[in-house]
Amino acid sequence: MPVRAIGSPRMADVTARNDFALLLGAEPRELEELLSRARRRRFSPGEVVFHAGDPADTLHLVRSGHFAVRITTEYRATATINILGPGDAFGELALLSPGAPRSATVAALEEGETLSVHEIDFGRLRAQRPEIDGFVASLLAGRVRGLSEQLVEALYLPVDTRVRRRLLHAVAVYGAVEPGAVVPLTQEELASLAGTSRATVNRVLREEQELGTVALTRGRTTLLDPEALERRARGL
Repeated sequence: MPVRAIGSPRMADVTARNDFALLLGAEPRELEELLSRARRRRFSPGEVVFHAGDPADTLHLVRSGHFAVRITTEYRATATINILGPGDAFGELALLSPGAPRSATVAALEEGETLSVHEIDFGRLRAQRPEIDGFVASLLAGRVRGLSEQLVEALYLPVDTRVRRRLLHAVAVYGAVEPGAVVPLTQEELASLAGTSRATVNRVLREEQELGTVALTRGRTTLLDPEALERRARGL
C-alpha cells in the first residue's frame, strides 16, 4: 500500500506546543514556519517508511503510533534496534550527512502518522537557530548510549535477562512502567528486540506469567507486577 501524503498541516492542527524533543529551543515563529512546510504522512501497520540504502533527504517527526527501526544482518536475519513513539524523530542522521543513504529500515508497528521535513527546510532552521545542532547531537548521543547498552547486554547478559529488559524498555516506550501497562508487540517482535528466538521469548514470558508479573494474550503483554519483573531484569 502506498504511503499517503495528505498535505501540509496548519500549525494549530499539529500541536498547541512543541511536542518534539528534537525541536526544543526553536522559536514559535520558526517552528511554525518549519512545520508549515512539513508533509503529514500516514502509515498502516507493517508499512515501510523507508528502506536501508534508500536516498535520504527527509526527517520524520512522529505524531502518533510507533515505528520499529530495523537492520538486516549479513546472515539475512532482521534485528530491531529501536522502537520510537510520539515526540521522537528518525531520519535525522542522513540530514547531517548530505548524500548519505538510509542506514536502517523503519516500519510502522500500528497506524501511525509523521511530519516529514525536507533537508532544505531543516537546514534553514539550523542556520537560523544554531543551537538546534546541539539538540541533534544530544539526540544522537542518546542513540549511541542506547546501542552501547544493547551491545553490552548482547555480549554479557543471559538471554532471559535480555528478554526481560527489552520488555521493560518496550513498556516504557508505550507508556509508564506501571501495573496494567500494555505492550502490543508480538513475541516475534520482542525476539527481534532482544536478539533471540521467538521460542525463547515465549518461554520467558510463560515463566513470568506463572510468577504473576505479566498476563499474555494474542499479540499483547500486560504488565501486572513491574517491581518483581524489574528485580529479575536486574538479576536480583
